Amino acid sequence: MAKAGGRRTSSRSSEETRAALVRAAGEALREVGFAGASARDIAQRAGVNQALVFYHFGSVTGLQLAALDQVSADRNERYRTLVENTGSLGELVGAARSMFEEDLDQHHVTVLVEMIAAAQFSPELRPEVAERIRPWREFAADSIREATSGSPAARLLPPEEAAHAVVALYLGLEMLANLEDDRAPALSLFDRAHRIAALYDKFFGRRRRT
Repeated sequence: MAKAGGRRTSSRSSEETRAALVRAAGEALREVGFAGASARDIAQRAGVNQALVFYHFGSVTGLQLAALDQVSADRNERYRTLVENTGSLGELVGAARSMFEEDLDQHHVTVLVEMIAAAQFSPELRPEVAERIRPWREFAADSIREATSGSPAARLLPPEEAAHAVVALYLGLEMLANLEDDRAPALSLFDRAHRIAALYDKFFGRRRRT
């Protein structure tokens, strides 16, 4: 695998070529799915020779995993920014709704959904994708723990269990919204959850960050 700052490929550096391939792989996963994201298609999108897919990443799957890593890193940063501005369970649900709409508009989670679907039929890919989902669950657990700290919910709703359900629900809602081309049912569910969370905050006190 070529090192960043190494030899040049045409007018692009090795680092620029890798970045272009990762972006192109993400676009391909969003637009044509895992099965359609071939080395030829990705290379054409990136404007490079398809041999460079294997030179830099070893395989198409290696490149697709790199694209998933990039999307996850970008979304994790965005999610943390939104969650840092919340101080209650209701605000946390509101932030989740905003994330969901952004992800639908820009098809970010589609990359993860495509990789999860492919992993069901690939024993080699399954642990790689599972490892990349773990940080999403950890982030959800930390957010829930922060929003419910010092309240009865912290004992009644273990953050790790809640996070597992939240991530599964989030991905399922994303899949159904795309399948049916209708986000209204999912957004209604978020709105209902927000009203329930607001009642919880009212009775158990709204917690602000210090």
